[in-house]
Amino acid sequence: MNNNKQNTHRNLLLSALTIMGDTFICIVLYVLFCRASGHFWSESFPQSAVTVTLIYFTCVLTGGVILYKRNVKDFQVTTLVLRNVLMFMVASVVLLNVGGFYLLPLGLSMLFLLAQVLLASAFRLSIRKAVKAYRIKESHKHHAILVGSKENIHALYDEMTSVPYFGYAVEGYFDYTPNPKFPPSCPYLGTPQQVTDFLHTHSEVHELYCCLTSRHADDILPMINYCQNNLVHFYSVPNVSNYLHHRMYLNMIGNVPYLSIMRDPLEKAENRILKRVFDVAFSLLFLCTLFPVIFIIVFVITKLTMPGPVFFRQKRNGINGKEFYCIKFRSMRVNDDADRVQATKDDPRKTKWGNIMRKTNIDELPQFINVLKGEMSVVGPRPHMLKHTEEYSKLIDKYMVRHFVKPGITGWSQVTGFRGETKELSQMEGRVRGDIYYIEHWTMGLDLYIIYKTVANALKGDKEAY
Repeated sequence: MNNNKQNTHRNLLLSALTIMGDTFICIVLYVLFCRASGHFWSESFPQSAVTVTLIYFTCVLTGGVILYKRNVKDFQVTTLVLRNVLMFMVASVVLLNVGGFYLLPLGLSMLFLLAQVLLASAFRLSIRKAVKAYRIKESHKHHAILVGSKENIHALYDEMTSVPYFGYAVEGYFDYTPNPKFPPSCPYLGTPQQVTDFLHTHSEVHELYCCLTSRHADDILPMINYCQNNLVHFYSVPNVSNYLHHRMYLNMIGNVPYLSIMRDPLEKAENRILKRVFDVAFSLLFLCTLFPVIFIIVFVITKLTMPGPVFFRQKRNGINGKEFYCIKFRSMRVNDDADRVQATKDDPRKTKWGNIMRKTNIDELPQFINVLKGEMSVVGPRPHMLKHTEEYSKLIDKYMVRHFVKPGITGWSQVTGFRGETKELSQMEGRVRGDIYYIEHWTMGLDLYIIYKTVANALKGDKEAY
């Protein structure tokens, strides 16, 4: 059995063991928490336990296993566990209710889910650590050669060798002439015409990375034919570094590959559904519990301190630039500049009560209505006034990228120091960079972290909130 087949079988076995281990943790925890609630001794416990196990197993199976992948970070492993548990939470509440099965009390349910996240994460990370230790061993490394010496293949070499647990051993590179930019650790092995002879005498090499252009097809095709007939993986490395200097992502439409210039997890339907389910559940929970009490308090104080309506509606740009009315509690006196001038620290239009609402984020709470209507999300780039979108889209590169997703009540930029008035262009540029980072790195775990940071900032008071 060749090295690549062994790796495939090892990865499949690792995935199976991980999924079974995760499910076993869930079963054990469920039994323990059912004992604590007294349900363990009931006649319906076996049916409930089997149902919970099947639901969790399905969620983990659809989430997959990424811990054996070479470029995966530890936090991504934990984020996937969190995603699995959140899907399990939603699915189990629905299916157990529909089936008439037992549901743990709310307090125990929260503890059960938290314990599952912690133990499953610890379990997966321990396996990840073992995989890293396995790959560092010389006998387990992937031996590869490079063909071509452009900037992109040089960057690929740096990536392969920068982290020991990636497990690559690069033998050297082939090109029509030696490239002095390559380090001595990656020696020149000859011209592309000599690649097949080298592979024939070096059976330990099972990966070839080629960045030659299509005009060298006469040299590339013999390499491909040899690789396909001798269990060597051939990989084509696109040469885009001469006009694009950041990461690209491979996608497929049918059998046709294409490259995208940014990663957008929310392009996947399952991620959009998960985020929307969370938005609806979170909004309904808030609007049906805390919001009525807050509204009564705000209504009374607002009517006592300033004339005019309690709510303030302002047109802003949403997903794909679509305009919508953003709803807020009014924190300023009625004025003609509301749609043109951004609020400042000592803005004379604000009232003392309005200032308190802004400091504590209370003025933003009616936007949960926007979330429920589907115009906004709980977390996302903050929606800007139409005037600001028109102005900044001409001044800031990639400004409009932030409109690829729904705007949010809070966002990554707001919890990382880019909230409030933007006196200088650099402040808005920082906010846009944060929004793009959020779009490219979205996970359910990141959303929950941003919500936590928003609440924490509101409780201690945000000096940029005005």
